[in-house]
Order: sequence, then structure tokens, then C-alpha cells
Amino acid sequence: MNVPINHFKHALNKGKAQYGLWLGLPDSICAEIAAGAGFDWLLIDAEHAPYSVRDIQNHLQAIEPYKVPAIVRPAEGRTALLKQLLDVGAQTLLIPMVDTAEQARQLVQAVRYPPEGIRGLGTSMARAARWNGIPGYLDNANKEICLIVQAETATAMENLAEIVAVEGVDAVFIGPSDLSASMGYIGQPGHPEVVKAIEAGFETILAAGKAAGVLAVDEKLAHAYAKKGASFIGVGVDAALLSNATRQLANRFISSEDEAPLAGY
Repeated sequence: MNVPINHFKHALNKGKAQYGLWLGLPDSICAEIAAGAGFDWLLIDAEHAPYSVRDIQNHLQAIEPYKVPAIVRPAEGRTALLKQLLDVGAQTLLIPMVDTAEQARQLVQAVRYPPEGIRGLGTSMARAARWNGIPGYLDNANKEICLIVQAETATAMENLAEIVAVEGVDAVFIGPSDLSASMGYIGQPGHPEVVKAIEAGFETILAAGKAAGVLAVDEKLAHAYAKKGASFIGVGVDAALLSNATRQLANRFISSEDEAPLAGY
């Protein structure tokens, strides 16, 4: 048994956009349903959704049989937390709110074993190492880790050239929602000025030989970003899909005219 190949990392340089789905529903059945849908990758979003490390492990286990690469986005890039996520089997991490090259360098250290980094050793308890069942795991794990940093503020965009130049950063994901707020266009991720900043960011990232990613639930915008060189694009969120579909179904059968007042009110 060898260290699992990180197919997402190896696909980043193929020059073809990969489309993925955000997972915000912590039930692993939701993850398994999404895993069979045909997306190029899935992202477990523990930044905004109520995931525990155990929940993330359950999601990884549910997704694995479907051979769909899974990305994990933690709430923060804390070294101890990243160690736990790597140990339960995450190979690709998307770290939010990275504003400086120094932050990026610290993250590179956190996800790698010594001497390249400071990741702690605990393979006897790690699903990633199959509980010491993978010979040479410690020697080979680093090369299959994919680190994506998220640029989502005006400060991050100003520092983008320095961030993307950090060795060990495999890709940069630009977060339109927080970036729009940082730029003064809160709630308008598709604002022309925000789109312009994102596309300029792609140019900087690609010029450094790194991969660029973005979330774009607007289909036209997603295709436009792909043409501008985005390698991985999130095109939906499971919670939003469920919310929208259930509201639409209810609206086809229920109207305000059908609602009778309760007795006594």
C-alpha cells in the first residue's frame, strides 16, 4: 500500500478547468450523494458550516469510494488543526483569509513533515497513514499534499505577487464574497470592479506558474473565469441547492391565498 495519489493536485496543471461543489451540510449521506453526481472535486467547508474534525473524517470516508478528490477548508490555518485534518486523511487544504506571504510560508511549514516543515508525527493514530499500514508514509506524504491559500481581501490582492511566489503554495483561490465586501461592494461578488480585480488576480497567479481558483455560482461568470485561466471553479453549494429546490417546489403548490388563519388568531 502506497501513499494515495492526490489526483486533484496532479490535475491542476493539465490546463483544463475543473468544476466542483461546496459541501456545507455535515451529514455524510449528503456528501455521498454529491460524490456520485459527477463533479471534478468536492469541498468540505468547515469555515462556515458546523463541521467537527470527526464530521470531516466521516465525509472523507463517504466520498473516497467514488474517487472524487476532496478539498477541506478549515475555519482557520491554525497549525494544530491542520495537523488533525491531515491525519484524518485530507490531502488538499484550502486555507481562508491569507493576506501575506509570511502567513503563506507558515502554512507551508504546517502541512509538511520535517525537515521541510513542522507537521507533528502521529501515524499510529492517523487514518492518512492507515494506522501505520503504509510503509514509507512519512517519507512520501509531503509530495502529495496540496496547499491552496485563499486571497479574499483587498490587502491579499495587493500582496498577491508575494503570496503566490512562496514555494509550497500550489494554488491561490480568490474568494469573491469577502473580496467584494473588502472592496466596498458587500453582497455583490459579480460587481464589475470585483470581477476586474479577480481577473487581474488570475493573471498574477498564472504568471507565477501556479493554479487559480474561484467560486462562481453564476453560470456565465463561471465560464468566463474558465476562459481567463481558472483551473478549479466552485459552481454550487449543497445547502443552497437544497434550499432553492425546496422553496421552488413549495411555491409550485403553496400560495399565500391557500393559507387560512388559525382559529383564535
